[in-house]
Amino acid sequence: MPDSVRTTCPYCGVGCGVIATRQDDGRVSVAGDPGHPANFGRLCSKGSALADTLADPDRLLFPEIAGKRVGWDAALDMIATRFAEMIAEHGPDSVAFYVSGQILTEDYYVANKLMKGFIGSANIDTNSRLCMASSVAGHRRAFGSDTVPGTYEDLEEADLVVLVGSNLAWCHPVLYQRLEAARARRPNLRLVVIDPRRTATAASADLHLALAPDTDVALYNGLLAALESAGRIDRTYVAEHTHGLEAALEIARGFDIATVSTETRLAAADIARFYQWVAETPKTVTVYSQGVNQSVVGTDKVNAILNTHLAAGRIGRPGCGPFSVTGQPNAMGGREVGGLANMLAAHMAIESPAHRGIVQGFWKSPRIAERPGLKAVEMFQALREGRIKAIWIMATNPVDSLPDADGVREALAGCDFVVVSDVTRRTDTVPFADVLLPAAAWGEKDGTVTNSERRISRQRAFRVPPGEARTDWWALAQVARRMGFADGFAYRRPADIYREHAALSSEQNDGSRDFDIGAHAAIDQAEYEALEPFQWPLRADGSGAARFFAEGGFFTADGRAAIWPVAYQAPRKRERRYPLVLNTGRIRDQWHMMTRTGLSPRLLTHMAEPFCEVHPRDAERAGVNDAQVVVLESPHGRVLLRALVSDRAREGSVFVPMHWSDQFAAAGRVDALVGPETDPVSGQPGSKFTPVALRPFVAGWYGFAVLRERPEKIDTDYWAIAPVEGGWRVELAGRGEGTADALFRVLAASSGEQGDRLSYRDTASGEERLACWEGGRLVAALFTGPAPVGVSRAWACGLLATEFPLLGDRASVLAGRPGGAAPDIGAIVCSCRNVGLNQITAAIEAGACDVATIGEAVDAGTQCGSCRSEIGTILARVQAGASQAVGTQAAEDADEQVAEAV
Repeated sequence: MPDSVRTTCPYCGVGCGVIATRQDDGRVSVAGDPGHPANFGRLCSKGSALADTLADPDRLLFPEIAGKRVGWDAALDMIATRFAEMIAEHGPDSVAFYVSGQILTEDYYVANKLMKGFIGSANIDTNSRLCMASSVAGHRRAFGSDTVPGTYEDLEEADLVVLVGSNLAWCHPVLYQRLEAARARRPNLRLVVIDPRRTATAASADLHLALAPDTDVALYNGLLAALESAGRIDRTYVAEHTHGLEAALEIARGFDIATVSTETRLAAADIARFYQWVAETPKTVTVYSQGVNQSVVGTDKVNAILNTHLAAGRIGRPGCGPFSVTGQPNAMGGREVGGLANMLAAHMAIESPAHRGIVQGFWKSPRIAERPGLKAVEMFQALREGRIKAIWIMATNPVDSLPDADGVREALAGCDFVVVSDVTRRTDTVPFADVLLPAAAWGEKDGTVTNSERRISRQRAFRVPPGEARTDWWALAQVARRMGFADGFAYRRPADIYREHAALSSEQNDGSRDFDIGAHAAIDQAEYEALEPFQWPLRADGSGAARFFAEGGFFTADGRAAIWPVAYQAPRKRERRYPLVLNTGRIRDQWHMMTRTGLSPRLLTHMAEPFCEVHPRDAERAGVNDAQVVVLESPHGRVLLRALVSDRAREGSVFVPMHWSDQFAAAGRVDALVGPETDPVSGQPGSKFTPVALRPFVAGWYGFAVLRERPEKIDTDYWAIAPVEGGWRVELAGRGEGTADALFRVLAASSGEQGDRLSYRDTASGEERLACWEGGRLVAALFTGPAPVGVSRAWACGLLATEFPLLGDRASVLAGRPGGAAPDIGAIVCSCRNVGLNQITAAIEAGACDVATIGEAVDAGTQCGSCRSEIGTILARVQAGASQAVGTQAAEDADEQVAEAV
C-alpha cells in the first residue's frame, strides 16, 4: 500500500476528503485533502482525530455463534440456513435487514439486491430513516424524485442563507466554515437561523428565530403568503413548471404575521423582518436538517420550505434553492441504491410496475418486491410482535438510536434469530446477537460514498483488517451464494459492484430519472482505483449538471413540480404530568453512539457526560440546580443526566444529546424516552418533540475520579465514564451516604491499589479525597462530597500524565487544586488544540482583542473552527468584566458546571 492514501471522512454528510499517511513506525496520521471539492483541506474536530480511533481494544476479530468463536464458513452457513428456514415457513416478509448510512454504497447495493430481488421482500431499511427520510418524502412529493437541487457553492454565492433546524457550526462544521469564510468576504451576506435553541450557529446569526417546536409549517406558510403580498411569486416559472400554487396559497393566506406570531411564539417584528429579507433577496438558500426532518410533520415542513422556492422560481440557479444537508457519510448513497424500504435501486419507485420490471430484468432475479417494506420503527415493532423472525443488523446500534429504545431491546431479546455485523464488541446491540460478524472498519475497506451535494467520492483502504474482519458486501454475497443465488452475487471486488450499480442507473433511462452515472457502466479496476470525486448525474455521454430544475424538468409524470398545499397541524398537546418538550441532537465533538469518537480522549474533553440543558425558569419550577444530577422521564422511560441550566434553552423545552449508551453512562440512553410516533408519509420518528418531566435526583453524595485503567464495574446510581490521556475519568453520584473508601477500592481495583495511598476527610463539609501512587505516577484519585465536586476536571485529568516526586505535589491532589506539578488550563474550549478557558482568558487579558488574535496567541480555533463562537462569547464576557466568575458557554458544559457552579 502507498504511504499516503486519499480517502473520505466517515462522519457527517459533508463528505470531506482525507489524506491518511502511514508513518515509518506504523502509526497513521490524517489531514484534510486540499484537492477535495467538499472541504479543500479543512477538517472538523472529529475528522482531525480519526487517527486516535484506529486502535480499539474491544475490536471484533472473529465470527461468533452464541458467544463462541467459530470460522466464517460456520457463521455464514448458519445465517443462510436460518434465513432460508424462516422464509420457507413464514414467507419472505418474515426476515429483515437493518443497515446503516455508515456502510459503503457497494455494501448497500448488495444488501438491497439480495433482499428486494432475490429474497423478494422490501424489509430492508436503514438508520438513515432516522435522519433524512422526511427530506426524501418531501422531495418526491414536490419533484417526483429524491433530488437535491443545489450545491455547497450556493451557500457561498447566496445573499441570504436561512438555516432551519440546523446547528451547522457543530453538526456540519466544515460546511459552516465555508459559509463563515463567504460572510467574511461579503459582509452583506445575511444569515438567519431558525431553531428553538440558541445554538453555537445561532450565536453568529444576523437574526435568530427561536420558534416554538414543530411550528415551522406555520412560519413557512406565512412566508408563502408574504411572497405573494410582496409580488415575489414568479408567475412565469409557476405557469410553465409547476402546479398547485393556488391551493397552497389558499391555505397560506390564513397565516398573516399576527397568526404566525401566535403559533410560533415569535415577535411579530422578527417575523416581518425575516419575510422582508426573503422577499427582497432573490439569491436565497434555505438549508434544513434534523430540526425539520425529525418530526411527525417533517414531510410537511419540507414541502412548506420547497413551496416558497418553487413559487418564487428560486431553485437550480447559483446562490439560490432549498438544500437538505444529511447527517451521515453515506445516507445519500443508500438512497441511490434503494436502501430505504419504500424505494428501489437507482432512485426507481417500488410502486411503479415499469420500474420493478427494469430492476428485475437487469438483475435477472427470480422475484422482485412489489410493495414497500417495513420502515425502521415499524420493523422493530414487527420484531417485537413476532412477525419478523430473523434480522440482520449492520453497522448500527438500534438499542440506543431508535425511539422507544427499551422496546427495541425487548424486541431483540425475543427475536428468534439475530445477526449483528459490527467492528466493536462494546455496543448495546451486540449482546443480542446469535451470530456476530467482525466487519472491516474505516481505513480497511474500499468503496464509494455520496455526500449532501450529490458528490461521489472514494473511501480507500490504508490498513489491513485485523484478525478475520471482512467487508460487509463480501459477507452478504457469501450468504446469497449459500441461499442458492450464486449467479447474481459473483463479485470479486468492490469495483464489480460499482460497475453494476452504474449500469443499472442508466438502464432504460432516457432522462426520465434523475440518478444516472452511466459513464461508469464499464469502469475497470484501474479507473475505479483512480476515481476522483464527481457530482451526479454523469451520463453515458459524459453530460451532467451541477444543479437541477432552473428550467423545470421535474421527474413527475407531467414534468411539473407539485407546490403542495400544506395544512398546519398545531404541536401535540402536553399532559400536565409531562410539561416540557424534549429535543435531542448532536454535540460538537461526538458522533452517533460514540463507538468511534468515544475512543479519542480529546473528543471528550469538551463535554464528557450526558446532560440536560434546561432554561433557568424551568429549572426553578422543577427545583433543579446547576450541575445537579436530574431525572428526566417520559411515558416510555427515564434517564439520569447532569443539569446544565442555561438561557440557551428555550423556556418549556430541554435539550439532551443523543450519544450516550450504557457503555459510557449508567442511564443516559435518551432514545428510551422518545416515543415511537412517526411522520405518516416518511416514517421518520419525531425525535425533536417528546413530552417529558424533570425532577432532581435525590443524591446523598457526588463524586469524581481519575483512574489509570477502566474499572470492570461501577455500581452506583449515576456514573459517566470517558477516556483521557493516560486513563479514564468518571463522574459519580448515588443515594444514601457514600462510603468513599469502599468506592475507591472498587474503582481502583483495575488500576492497582497497592502503592502509596493518601486520604483526607473534612468532617465539617463531608468531603473526602483519596489517591494512590506507584512510584511517581498517580494510579487513581477520588473526590467525593455531599454536593457536586468543585474540582477542575481539566486539571484533575492532567494528573495522570504528571510525575509526582514530592509529597507536597501529592498533597495538592488531595487539596483538589493545582500545585506545582500540574497547572490548570481550565475547561477545554478547543479540543483540536487542547486549549482551555484559563489560557484563552489569559490571552485576552494580555491584549488579544478578537477571535483571530486569540488564535494567534494560544492556537484556539485555528483548525476546524467549531469553537470560534464559544471563543467569541468568552471574549465578550471578559471584555465586559465578567471573566470566569460568570462562566462561559464552554464552561457551561455538563461536566465543567460541577467546577464552575460550586
